[in-house]
Amino acid sequence: MTGKDILKITVNLVVVYLIGGFILAAVFAKASPMIYKNNEKAEQDALKMLIPGAEFSKMGDWTIHDKHAKYFEAKKDGQTVGYVVQSFGKGYSSYINTMVAVDKDFKVQKINILGHGETPGLGDEIETDWFKDQFKDKSLDHLKVLKTETKEDIQAISGATISSRAVTEDAVKNGVAFLIKTVKEGGAGDVGHGQQH
Repeated sequence: MTGKDILKITVNLVVVYLIGGFILAAVFAKASPMIYKNNEKAEQDALKMLIPGAEFSKMGDWTIHDKHAKYFEAKKDGQTVGYVVQSFGKGYSSYINTMVAVDKDFKVQKINILGHGETPGLGDEIETDWFKDQFKDKSLDHLKVLKTETKEDIQAISGATISSRAVTEDAVKNGVAFLIKTVKEGGAGDVGHGQQH
C-alpha cells in the first residue's frame, strides 16, 4: 500500500465522518425543540397529578446532589394551596428523581417517582402505591424510615432499605426542608445537600 492509497482512504474516512456529523447535527436541531416540549409537558402532567386542579408557577431552581431541580407554587382560585419541589435521593444504584407536593403547612400530600435505576423486584418497589401512599400528611419530623410496621413514620420496603431511605430521608425530607427554609422562612440557607439558585 502506497502513501497515496493511505491518503485516499484517510480522505474518504474524513468525508464519511463529516457527512455523518452533519446528519446528526441536523437531526438534533430538528428534534431538540420537540424533546424540550415533551419534557415540559411531562413536567406539567406530573404537577397536575400531584395537586389536581391547581395552576402552577415556577418559583425557582435549586441543586441537590449536583442535580438541577425546580420548585413551584400551586394555586386554586388565586389562593396558594401548596407547593411542589423536585428532589433527588441517592439510592442503591441510581439517583431517584422525585416530585413532592406539600400543603400550606408543609405536610406531604403526595409524592411521585419520575425516574430511577433501582434494582428490579426490590428497589423499584418505591414506585408502588403502597410505599408512596405512606407519605400522605407526614410532617418533616416523620420523614424517617423504620424497618418495622409503622403508621407514624415510613415503613421500609423489605430488602430495599437503601432505596426506601433514599426516597424518604434524602429526596423527600431534603425537598420539604428546602421548601420550609426557602418559602416559609424566606431564605435558602444550607438544607441537606441543597443550594438555591
